[in-house]
Amino acid sequence: MNILVINCGSSSLKYQLIRMEDEFVLAKGSVTRIGIMGSELVHKPSNKEVYDIKTPIKTHGVAIRLVLQALFDKDHGVIESEKDIACVGHRVLHGGTKYRAAAFVNEDVKNIIKSHIELGPLHNPANLIGIDACEHNLSGVPNAAVFDTGYGTTMEPKAYLYAIPREYYDKYHVRRFGFHGTSHSYVSKRTMELVGLNRDNCKIIVCHLGNGSSISATQDGNCVDTSMGLTPLEGLPMGTRSGDLDPAILEYICRREKKSIQDMLYILNHKSGVFGLSNGLSSDFRDLRAAAERGDRVAAETLDVFAYRIIKYIGAYAAAMNGVDAITLTGGIGENATWLRPMIFDNLRYLGVKMDLEKMENTVGKEMIISAPDSKVTVSVIPTNEELAIARECKRLLEETK
Repeated sequence: MNILVINCGSSSLKYQLIRMEDEFVLAKGSVTRIGIMGSELVHKPSNKEVYDIKTPIKTHGVAIRLVLQALFDKDHGVIESEKDIACVGHRVLHGGTKYRAAAFVNEDVKNIIKSHIELGPLHNPANLIGIDACEHNLSGVPNAAVFDTGYGTTMEPKAYLYAIPREYYDKYHVRRFGFHGTSHSYVSKRTMELVGLNRDNCKIIVCHLGNGSSISATQDGNCVDTSMGLTPLEGLPMGTRSGDLDPAILEYICRREKKSIQDMLYILNHKSGVFGLSNGLSSDFRDLRAAAERGDRVAAETLDVFAYRIIKYIGAYAAAMNGVDAITLTGGIGENATWLRPMIFDNLRYLGVKMDLEKMENTVGKEMIISAPDSKVTVSVIPTNEELAIARECKRLLEETK
């Protein structure tokens, strides 16, 4: 059984073709700059040379056709035809509260995705375009949607309700949803396996740290809290997103700077976070780290703010769960930024965290327990694998319909 996983962005898409019998990646790749000058397909088949095409790619439909041609190609491909694809799994950002798990795409699923475009304006439209393109080019293959908000639907009202007039929840479902759900689901499950925890009696905090960052609390296999909210803007400061802030700041700056609420939301999403806090130095944490090492005070303060917020969320979730068994780092920064780890874990010794200094300083991009054997809380690094998580959900759907 082969599952094709598609992750569509506004001007790009990533894909993997996974053989589910042994979860082997037959091929993966990306299409960038769709509808923009300089479009490119990079196709990486297993045990074959990378296949690179630079050609105008005006639409996602054209991109999907090129991906399929690459997969079926006699020299660069790994399968013969669409008959070798059992299902196409799509990462969908926002699905509201209706769909907690993956679902085969039908008109109701499409309508749910459309109805949440306002809350996911950059992602949901692109997700729909990817689905439509696959339906058009792979007419005999089922499509499945895996919702990024699905993992957070197990939260209780005490965690997802905002203290605003109840009517806004009743009428518009204004609540905490959480994002990066596919990643948090995969990493929390893998943490249980790696650490040897009982799913029905465990407390895990996952720190998905990258240009977009979020933290989740998982208790007994279910998400009980997560840092992102109604949209991905809430929570930690990120590459360009502000994260948590006093909402009165919006009115204050709008009045002072004569800006609209739309202007402010653009600023909070695209010009804030570590980019804004560093005076526009960079949204890339590697650049900020290099600047801090050169003695740049603003860059150093920016990194301190990021680490401090992580510490606060971990502490809050440990308190909310009345303890924690494991803390796992994932995402580009979580997996690779060794300099960040002592900034976080030196402040968690009160929880009984004790680090293996050699592993903490040298584990980059690979799965590893980095806490000491006698640490009361197990700390690990686990590279996320959202594509595999999506493929597993598709396989489950297919098996349930047999």
